[in-house]
Parts: sequence; C-alpha cells; structure tokens
Amino acid sequence: MNTLPDVRGTRPGVERLHDASAAQDVQTATAVPVTAEGIAQGARPVPLRTRVSNFADWAGSLDTRWRYPLFVFAGTRVLYLVLAVIDHYLRTGSAGRHWGLGRELANWDGAWYMAVSVHGYYHHLELTHWNTLGFLPLYPMLVWLLMHAFSMSDVLAGMIISTLTGAATTVLITRLVERWWGKDAVRRAILFFCLFPGSIVFSMVYTEGLLLALVAGSLLAMEHRRWVLAGVLAGLSTAVEPVAMAIIPACAMAAWLEIRARGWRDKAALRSLAAPILSPLGVIGFGVFLWIWTGTPLASFTTQKVDWHETTTPLAIPRAAVTLAKQALGVEGPPHPNVDLNIVVGLLGTVFLIWGLRCLWRLRARVPAAALVWTAAVVFMTLTSNSTPPNARMLICTFPVIVAVGATLRGRAYRRLITSSTLLLIVMSLITFVSTGLRP
Repeated sequence: MNTLPDVRGTRPGVERLHDASAAQDVQTATAVPVTAEGIAQGARPVPLRTRVSNFADWAGSLDTRWRYPLFVFAGTRVLYLVLAVIDHYLRTGSAGRHWGLGRELANWDGAWYMAVSVHGYYHHLELTHWNTLGFLPLYPMLVWLLMHAFSMSDVLAGMIISTLTGAATTVLITRLVERWWGKDAVRRAILFFCLFPGSIVFSMVYTEGLLLALVAGSLLAMEHRRWVLAGVLAGLSTAVEPVAMAIIPACAMAAWLEIRARGWRDKAALRSLAAPILSPLGVIGFGVFLWIWTGTPLASFTTQKVDWHETTTPLAIPRAAVTLAKQALGVEGPPHPNVDLNIVVGLLGTVFLIWGLRCLWRLRARVPAAALVWTAAVVFMTLTSNSTPPNARMLICTFPVIVAVGATLRGRAYRRLITSSTLLLIVMSLITFVSTGLRP
C-alpha cells in the first residue's frame, strides 16, 4: 500500500510538491486496470455506463472531416453484415429458401445489376417480361471491370463498389453539412444518416452509393465553383439511375445564379455553364448506345414503363392509400400477405418526408439553391411515382432532408430519433435481406 511520504522539516513549497506527488501516487494506485491482479488489489470494475461514456468521448474526439464519418459508416456496415448473417441462419431454412449470403446481398434490383454485368443488354425490346434494358449502365460496367481485373465474383465486386462509394458518400455529405450548418451539426446529422433504414443500399448490390457520391461531389464542386468537375460528376451520375436526372436542373440553377450575380460579360461566370451542359451527357450517351444496340434510344424508358409499370401521376400517394385500405379490409390484394408492406413503408415515408422538409426549410438559409433544387426534384419524382413511393431507398436520395432532421433535433428528442431509426433499420433489414415482400 502506498503511504504519504514524511515531509516534516521540508520547506513549504517542497512540502506542497511532495503532497501533490503523493496524491498522484494514491490516484494511480486506485486506478489499477480491471484484471485479476487489479481485483485482488481492491480495484473496483469500471461500470458499463462509464465505459460507454468513455467510448462516446473517444468517438467524439475523432476528426469530423473524415475519421468520424468513416468510423460511423464502418460501424453501421458491421451491423448490417451481422443482420444479414443472422437472417441467413434464422429465416432461410424456415422459409424454404436456400439462399446464400451472396443472394441476400444481391436481392431485389441487385440481381438485375448482376445480370447486366455478366450477360449485358438485350439486343431488342422484350415487353412481355422483365429484362436488363430497364437498368442504366455505369454501375454494372464498374462491376464488370472489377470482376475481370481481379477475378472475383460479381456479387463481391458489386459489394466492394457499393461499400466504397457509400463511404465516399458519407464523407462528402459530411463536408456539405459542415459548410451548411457547422461542425456542431455534423455528428448528429451523419450518425442519423448512417443509421437511417435506407442506408441498407450501401451494404447491398445497389447503385445509391455510386449515385450519391457523384451527386454530393457535384454539389460540393459547385460550391467551390469548379464547374467542369461538377458537370463531369453530374454527367456520370445520370448514367447510374433515372433519379439522377434531378441533378440537371440543380446544375442549371447554380449556373443561373452565378451568371446573375456576376453578369453575362464575366468570363468566369460563363464557365458555370459547363455544369448544366455536361450534366446530361451520361443519359445521352446511354441513349445513343441503345439506339445502336436496340434500334431505339428509349429502350430503357419503354422497358421501365411497360414491364415495371413505372409511370408518373400526381395521384400516386392517394391511390396507394386507397389500395392499402382495400387490402386491410380484404377487398383486394394478394393472399400472402393481405397488406403490401411496400405501400405501408411508402405512406410512412411520405409522413417522414413532410416532416423532414419542414426541418430543411427552417435551415434553408445556408443551404445552396442547387442542393434545394436537387431535393425538390427527387421529392417530386418519388411522390408522383406509381411504383417507387417514398420508401427508405428513395428517402436516402433526398439526403439534405435526412441530415436536416439529424441536425435539427437535440437532446432527448435526438436520442429517441436514433433509437427508433435503429430499431426500424433492424426490423426492415431482416425482412429485406431474405424476402420478396419488402424491397429496399
């Protein structure tokens, strides 16, 4: 046992020095690590709450520019992988389906993207059944390149691209949030973004990681007035998903505001026109390819419209509500289950979207017009879509809304938000990974 040294006869200053040193020795002695030896010496174990608090302090000390977002993203990816493994062992056998882990990660549209990367596009329209012409080419092209460059499976290549681009998306959105609302909002916004149920697409063979990385990069480039880079990234995004068409009016808005502020005679301002000019090149290039390949530049659009029944109507949400009511009452609907979970999620997503837009509106003062235009365009697309209502995957594309909600709430309200979002993430993911009932 440590004892205080005998300091009688020493000078007052030296006595205080010895007292401080002795107190430090006593403090060190009582802070024995929680091991068998430490317990034998009388040290008390550190409470779990204290450990969690220390871990939170350590996570909070991480650099918000890239270490913190990457740490949070990696943690949530581990959570999704654990859920996929649990789902594989608990639900595959009971459902009578012998799906491997790769089949779970490439479920839903992921199977179609893998088909494009392995077999390519049909040479002609097949309007009697679904086919690969309904999907845009950039993501399958990257999967094909990775497959052949490193001799790996299509699912592994797709997962690598989804994960890496999802991490890039998280870092880029972190930079945007910091520019818009400061460092104080970053941690809350990014944690909610990564725990939002729609972030499952960053852990599946899906295109949203690539799409949002390009879109967020384009928005960030526009804020730095790097117009050619913004246009190139926007143009690449339009070869990923149809929802990327929303970046075209966003680029046009940014260029118009720049020219309006600096005048048509300003050469630097005129350079902003590069962004809207380059932004549609991805979809234009795909249209040219389809024209040569199938004989019509609208092959993908026609396939989506006829085979997937993808149409636009302002009555999409009211019709979904009526359909859900009829299914709940047993008037119509498939027998198993009687209620389509996708409609339920879409209607709940609509409510969340309205609330999130209110949060974004309150914080709009520091959000660039291009980001607001992107959000408005995506919101319009999903609210008027006949087959893709505001589900979790579409909501993640309205990322300014997601981060605005996370940045707005504080304290108990924020903790409730994170808890409820995490629970929804777990429940919805377990249904999505091994299911044909709830798509991402």
